[in-house]
Amino acid sequence: MEAIKQITPEEVRKLLEEGETLNLIDVREDEEVSQGKIPEAVHIPMGEIPEHLNKLDKNQEYIIICRSGRRSENVSHFLQDQGYKVRNMVGGMLEYKGETKPKL
Repeated sequence: MEAIKQITPEEVRKLLEEGETLNLIDVREDEEVSQGKIPEAVHIPMGEIPEHLNKLDKNQEYIIICRSGRRSENVSHFLQDQGYKVRNMVGGMLEYKGETKPKL
């Protein structure tokens, strides 16, 4: 199994502040996301990822986010096995210090 590329919460924050367009997917559950998510992130709960594959572009890279980095690592392995380019945000939202907004 190929290793999953990683990115830190600090690197994500800096890239967003520099105006980079990132494909962020937050795989936490609804109640977790209601407490705040990165505004640019798309929320797709972990269990719903397989049914959303047709909405993802294999030519794009996706940064997968969860609370601590474990679920996102599992989702990253799944997506990578399906042929997608992914990076796992290690440390998850517990370590993210940038702006967050509650999901409405």
